[in-house]
Amino acid sequence: MFSKPDRNKARVRRHKRVRKKLSGTTSRPRLAVYRSERNIYAQIIDDINGVTLVSASSLDKDFQGKVGNNKEAAKLVGTMVAEKALKNGITEVVFDRGGFIYHGRIKELAEGAREAGLQF
Repeated sequence: MFSKPDRNKARVRRHKRVRKKLSGTTSRPRLAVYRSERNIYAQIIDDINGVTLVSASSLDKDFQGKVGNNKEAAKLVGTMVAEKALKNGITEVVFDRGGFIYHGRIKELAEGAREAGLQF
């Protein structure tokens, strides 16, 4: 019988492999990205203290886009999380793509955050 590979299991495996080497500090927190089928989420996390410093998603009230599953929405979420981070005094982050391929919505979110002033 043919068994189809579980794509999410493979993504989680990739994410664990990346997280072994990647960690957010107080001076340079981690920008974690999660992409679901309909929405996209971004958090800036201090892994030493185990605290989420800033978060933004396509489900937020101040999100102007109607749909959260396209590139424009991802870029807007990246801009939102960068603006919130700059208000909190965070200028440099480590980018954690969450096991997703750096392409499409993940890439647009990263570019939106860079254009708004985050450095990574």
